[in-house]
Amino acid sequence: MATHGLPAWPWTGSDAEALPTPERLLLDAARLWEAEARAGRPPIPALRLLLAAGDAPAALLPLDALLRAAPTQARDFGCELCPRVQPAEAALLLACALAQRGHRGEALAALLRWLPLGAAYAAMPAAIHLGCALRRAGVLLRQPLRVARRS
Repeated sequence: MATHGLPAWPWTGSDAEALPTPERLLLDAARLWEAEARAGRPPIPALRLLLAAGDAPAALLPLDALLRAAPTQARDFGCELCPRVQPAEAALLLACALAQRGHRGEALAALLRWLPLGAAYAAMPAAIHLGCALRRAGVLLRQPLRVARRS
């Protein structure tokens, strides 16, 4: 599958505080998950409160499944207080936004840019479930693809 032609994600290296609220919630959750995993603690209890505060508690298990599918070296996320969005974090945001909007082929391509082949395929169902859970909670990620309108 070709992974070129996908949009350059505008938030790589940008200020994390400037992210829209849905993307910031997903970024904070991913960073917290990774911090807990690196510390040897189970990530789910720590995420429960964060996602409940963001009105997205149903996103807990799909996010956990998605991040568990990613190899440790691919989860090169910033610390919880890191001011800039890291490339791996931007890739996660892109894949989840595409999956949430129903662009499954493009979401898989975004995952393939970030993860090895097997991990990308393993993460895809979780990305779809995460997008659905966020959408049901009213947490809509930015539309990363511009669709040309037909006249």
